[in-house]
Amino acid sequence: MKKIIFTLLAMAGIAAANAQSKGNVEFGLNTGVSFSTITSTDYYGNPDNNISFNVGGSAEYYFSESWGIKAKVIYDRKGWDNGYIYDINTGDEFRTDFNIDYLTVPVMADWHFGRKKNWYLNFGPYVGFLMSAKETRFDTDLKDDFNTTDAGLALGLGVKIPVSNYIKIFFEYDVQAGFSDIFKDNYDDNVFISRDAINVGINFML
Repeated sequence: MKKIIFTLLAMAGIAAANAQSKGNVEFGLNTGVSFSTITSTDYYGNPDNNISFNVGGSAEYYFSESWGIKAKVIYDRKGWDNGYIYDINTGDEFRTDFNIDYLTVPVMADWHFGRKKNWYLNFGPYVGFLMSAKETRFDTDLKDDFNTTDAGLALGLGVKIPVSNYIKIFFEYDVQAGFSDIFKDNYDDNVFISRDAINVGINFML
């Protein structure tokens, strides 16, 4: 048991000694649970959160031990539940859920802090490229009703845990807040989409 504990402590020491420094590039892969909804002062009432998932990859260039710039590419399933659609022929209203898929690209400043610089806070703009849009009650394709891009601000807070000299696992809380109308030809108030996510992933340095 003592040998095992000593080995683990030695591995942790080596990993900590290999902290990021200027010029390093770190890559990452992650997945997570997403909670998204929309905000508007008109029509949508009280939509519920859409609970879904995201999968992404990232690359970060370090300017120093504390600062870097990180770019991500994320498959983001967003949307909202307990919305509604109209039958334009009958005027009937139906409750339904909406699944809106984006390929999201945030570009963020990344600040690393803490005694070993294992904590991080990142922030910056993102753009999302619409991939598909459907409602679930009748499985109707709604892509033509949505703008092809969404833009907003991204914010993330996380911690990295070294497991080897070049590999770390991480846990993070990730937020996206949209500030562009998601609907095309919208004559009512603007509708913005946002999402929170709890992610887990792996970082590796080449």
